[in-house]
Amino acid sequence: MKQKLLILFFFFGMCSAFTQTKVSGYIFDEFDVPVAFANVLFKGSTEGTISNEDGRFYLESDDTWDALIISFLGYERQEIKLEKKVNYDLKFILIEEAGALDEVVIVTGKQSKKASENPAIRILQKIWERKRQNGLRQFKQYQYDKYEKVEFDLNTIDSALIKSKLFKGMEFVFEEVDTSNITGKTYLPIFINEAASKVYGDNKISEEKEVLKGNKNSGFSNNQMIIDFIDDLYADFDIYNNYLKFFDKSFVSPLSRTGIQTYNYVLSDSAFIDNKWCYNIIYYPRRKNELTVKGDFWVNDSTFAIKDINLQASKSANINWVKEIYIEQEFEVLNDSVFLIKRDYMLSDFAINKKEKSRGVYGKRTTLYNNYEFNIPKSKEFYGQEVYSYNEDAYNRDEDFWDKNRMEALNKDERGVYKMLDTLKTVKKFKRLYNIGSILASGYIEVPSLNLDIGPVFSVFGFNEVEGTRIRGGGRTYFGPNDLWRIEGFLAYGFRDDKFKYGISGKWLVDKRRRLIISAGNRRDVEQIGANLTSSTDVLGRSLASSAVVGTAVNDKLTTINLTTVALEMEPSKNFVVRASGTFKTLESASPTFSLDYNDPLSPSGISSEVVQFETALSLSFFPNRKMTGYGVERRIANDGFPSLFAQVTRGDKTVFNSDFDFTKVQFSYIQPWQVGGFGRLTTTIEAGKTFGEVPLALLSVVPGNQSYFSIYNTFPQLDFYEFVTDTYTSLHLEHNFNGRFFSRIPFLKKYNLRAIVGVRGVWGDISNENIALNTTGNPVETPLVAPNEELYYEYSFGVGNIFKILRIDFNFRGNYLDNPEARPFGVTGSFGFSF
Repeated sequence: MKQKLLILFFFFGMCSAFTQTKVSGYIFDEFDVPVAFANVLFKGSTEGTISNEDGRFYLESDDTWDALIISFLGYERQEIKLEKKVNYDLKFILIEEAGALDEVVIVTGKQSKKASENPAIRILQKIWERKRQNGLRQFKQYQYDKYEKVEFDLNTIDSALIKSKLFKGMEFVFEEVDTSNITGKTYLPIFINEAASKVYGDNKISEEKEVLKGNKNSGFSNNQMIIDFIDDLYADFDIYNNYLKFFDKSFVSPLSRTGIQTYNYVLSDSAFIDNKWCYNIIYYPRRKNELTVKGDFWVNDSTFAIKDINLQASKSANINWVKEIYIEQEFEVLNDSVFLIKRDYMLSDFAINKKEKSRGVYGKRTTLYNNYEFNIPKSKEFYGQEVYSYNEDAYNRDEDFWDKNRMEALNKDERGVYKMLDTLKTVKKFKRLYNIGSILASGYIEVPSLNLDIGPVFSVFGFNEVEGTRIRGGGRTYFGPNDLWRIEGFLAYGFRDDKFKYGISGKWLVDKRRRLIISAGNRRDVEQIGANLTSSTDVLGRSLASSAVVGTAVNDKLTTINLTTVALEMEPSKNFVVRASGTFKTLESASPTFSLDYNDPLSPSGISSEVVQFETALSLSFFPNRKMTGYGVERRIANDGFPSLFAQVTRGDKTVFNSDFDFTKVQFSYIQPWQVGGFGRLTTTIEAGKTFGEVPLALLSVVPGNQSYFSIYNTFPQLDFYEFVTDTYTSLHLEHNFNGRFFSRIPFLKKYNLRAIVGVRGVWGDISNENIALNTTGNPVETPLVAPNEELYYEYSFGVGNIFKILRIDFNFRGNYLDNPEARPFGVTGSFGFSF
């Protein structure tokens, strides 16, 4: 998510076609109170909008109109002459109808939650009763055509931006400036993507499959990361669900059963729509600062199916970088009782802040649905999606294909985007700006002439007690995002120990269908091997030795590691990965104040300080519901919120390469994020492992402490490195982010959009007497081997997130084992990051 948001901020840093009639203004009653949700339309047309909660509206049309109609139940209908084609910031006063006070609809303040007192609640209850019978759910199988168009635009284009140095030499792009018919802001298209697909589903076996028929884009079309970001940003949702996920946040749906506790509902109107009698219900939040929306919907009076609905995120909603979210969904009547989605439109206004005049980026998605067919069964094997499903032809469709498969023709401005962006990519200045954004997003500097990326740039400098100041440079081959092979490496130097470190690895995708990958590499570096419980055999896995410049205590418990690995990996079925590896490594202490000594009867002194070990590992990984993009040796994750299951068996063998130990280590981990409705997200992690056989400290399982001031998930911030060492362990981590639900109830704090975070973590472990004896050598700096076997060691924390939108602070408390030497009962950690 951090990388995705960096892409967005790059757009911010970079930041009309003439329509015939434009009008904006404010609607008030006689007492100067804003009239929310009043109807506004051009006289003689069906083009209209509604006012927001402040009474503000904006309306435009490609045609010329000379009058405006403003109406609201209980008020006299107003007809306003439009003297000019462009009319901004007008003020309109609605007057209550004489003798019609009983019809006045109050749309401010608290509304009754009782069905006996509020007819809107009675209608809502009918929607709940019938929602499982509406739409596609009432058919055994279904299939339909789908067309999706996504566009990104710079908004709030004014003369100052046009004349700025940023766009010097690129002024031609402003020939494509347009005006939003929702917000009234000028905007400049910078990206467009079209996709046509066929969707198949089976409600009996709960399976769905989408087959891409064609994809076309321009602008940043070669950067798959941006396309993945857009796909994840605008994930599909069902309006009947209790919670609607936008930007990694769960908004309470106005149609949910919990909606009564979250929204006020008002029955405002009724009318025929497509020859069906429908009710109009207005809804708005009961409280500020929660993840809520506002708007209205039309619902049929017999099936209680939704005919039309619009949603607009509340300005006070606790979501960062998004100033406005506007959604419209329209459903068609297939027959007398079937309502199916026909059109889905979503506009998001991304900005650094929520001020009215702030400049930002529009993200617009339009999805159209057509050609519904039902009860045509497909085999279960049909839905068994292949691991490799890339169709190169889908990305090279001609204009005849798009003329037949576009369900909505591109307007003049959208057609111009393709031409403008193709020209823009030839401008040197634009290429430089694009490269800056690419570096921020990926962390690599592209060198296309050499087919090489240099980086990651964020790992250039580091510090630890062994190496002192550390500098690091690296790179990787890069011919394109779907390379079938890749080589990468790094070279580092520590000024205190005066030593070079290096790492190099290569991967080759041999079989795309089953994703058979062969990899190998070698690394010699300084590492904190007690950084996590579940071990990894990744050759260039990140070392935590140089992560923290300052810490709670001296970090000298570092290990010099020389690691060589050869691995074979395959994905026999989607998201199920099997990996087998062979690793040869030598381990020894990197510091004179840290010992890895163990008793060795074959050594002349009876003690050895270096571990030489060959081991094989077989691991199984499963990621249900994970979505990946690309088909090369390194793919990209396109979503989040999916569980991760990992199991590994590692076998050490003394008979290979004259290794030192025979042992078997079994490990398991399970990470599961849970969306707890409107109460935020809970993340749980369970880890367990056992080592069979006698092994030295370097091969035991160290409970991961955290001596830095950074909040690192799956570590224990009140433990020092090597405070607990085990050969058998079980750990549990629970962390819940309330996403503003808690602080939105506190009057003096709710305006700051803070987010409460609570965490509980515990570990139980044991270590055998044989392993203690093996590692007890009498070295004055040896580490006492203590395991949390008397009782479960636990910690708990309370955190405040979203401070200044980027800072999180955790207050951590140690629950027990307070008698351990230099035990830290309390500590503060923090982290920086961008999140919605």
